[in-house]
Amino acid sequence: AALQALKRKKRYEKQLNQIDGTLSTIEFQREALENSHTNTEVLKNMGYAAQAMKKAHENMDLNKIDDLMQDITEQQDVAQEISDAISNRAAFGDEFDEDELMAELEELEQEELNRGMRDVRLPSVPSTSLPSHPASTRKRAEDEDEMKQLAAWAS
Repeated sequence: AALQALKRKKRYEKQLNQIDGTLSTIEFQREALENSHTNTEVLKNMGYAAQAMKKAHENMDLNKIDDLMQDITEQQDVAQEISDAISNRAAFGDEFDEDELMAELEELEQEELNRGMRDVRLPSVPSTSLPSHPASTRKRAEDEDEMKQLAAWAS
């Protein structure tokens, strides 16, 4: 009986593998059909779009479009020239030599600087003697001490 059960089990496993293979084939066929349907719809919609674009461009002439764009560009140039002409100051005797103006400005600045220098009060020189070690040497020694302490702490 056990031998018969094992034989049945093997037959059922073989049938199960055949059914699984069949299901896989059917699933593949279904996916291929769905893709085919999708491709057909996309192609049909692309055809509609091409027809719509053709209809939209039917009344357009490339030469007329070029002429229109040139007219627009010319009118924009005219508008810019008008704007430039309006925005420029009219010269009603306001013309001055820039070199003369710069020289006068430099002269005024120098006079102001000279006036400011006259009012400067310098501090008096201290009467005490200077320390024997310059401050920079003292600072350097303090820095070296701090570095040694830091190195000792780190190690």
